[in-house]
Amino acid sequence: MTFPPLREELRGLAPYGAPQLTLEQAPVQLNTNENPYGPSEACVADIAAAAAEAARGLNRYPDREHVALREGLADYLSRDVADGQDPITPEQVWAANGSNEVMLQLLQAFGGPGRTVVSFAPTYSMYPEYARDTHSRFVAGRRAEDFTLDVDAALELVRTERPSLVLLPSPNNPTGTALEPEVVGVLCEALGDDGLLVVDEAYGEFRRTGTPSAIELLPSYPNLVVTRTMSKAFAGAGLRLGYLAADPRICDAIRVVRLPYHLSAVSQAVALAALRHHEELLGKVDELRRERDETVAWLRGRGLDVADSDANFALFGTFPDRHAVWQRLLDQGVLVREVGPEGWLRVSIGTPEEMTAFREALDVVMDESGSK
Repeated sequence: MTFPPLREELRGLAPYGAPQLTLEQAPVQLNTNENPYGPSEACVADIAAAAAEAARGLNRYPDREHVALREGLADYLSRDVADGQDPITPEQVWAANGSNEVMLQLLQAFGGPGRTVVSFAPTYSMYPEYARDTHSRFVAGRRAEDFTLDVDAALELVRTERPSLVLLPSPNNPTGTALEPEVVGVLCEALGDDGLLVVDEAYGEFRRTGTPSAIELLPSYPNLVVTRTMSKAFAGAGLRLGYLAADPRICDAIRVVRLPYHLSAVSQAVALAALRHHEELLGKVDELRRERDETVAWLRGRGLDVADSDANFALFGTFPDRHAVWQRLLDQGVLVREVGPEGWLRVSIGTPEEMTAFREALDVVMDESGSK
């Protein structure tokens, strides 16, 4: 064995992450699905004041149950409950360092040796890593050609594998595909008391009008978990705050595996300040939706295949050599993401100026290659 004595299954693996380039290297950065619109000066001032107040007590440990934050998040999530449905309660909410840590904690509590985690490819590339890191078995089913979920195939896989968790992003990353509401209920019933269905709504705020949140189904299915993040629509990628809504018994189980004081006092204070400004921080979502739909239409007009998207990105292709296209776009200062099935690329939706730069750069690449 060579030094250091790393776990054998980790040898030779590279850490997860999209390329991080400077603005000098890539002035137009459309590869990590961030909200391109930052907070106002008033919001910045409120966040700074909240952080300063928290700093006065940094000699003490933070509230390890982050009660005030859970109250704020419950109030925010209650906007998505169905008419006549009770609001989300703080006991149904849990938060952590990004939705990544929320997911990892779920697998720590409900996955593990001898247990199986299921998802359906193409899907978020971190899911198998959560499984690997918790010694859970990962099984990937396949989505249909249009990236929707084939309910019958999904049910067959669930009945065959009897997973402890099923992880389903909606909208899906990297395709942007939203789940049909009936899929959630069907899979929850198939899993029964033996498994959890985790609907990952990291991009949920970008969904098209008429597409409901799985939050509406929480009262009907105690084995349903809905995760969210402040990184995307909330314009808080640098905050690192993710959260979930679920049956209180699920939240209590996560408390067993969470690290002590896993959310700092500063993180809690800043997140609460951001929640106070949620209308402003989410104020560009409608504009980003319109820009997304225009981008999808333009890409299709260029003769490309584009997945239907309820997120703030578009998956487009296909290219015989997608890396060459990615590199030629980067040569012109536009950074997109090589992700998803072979031949496809993903572009985040940025400002109108950034999307104009993307279209002009892609025009150059396609004209060079003789594409439509």
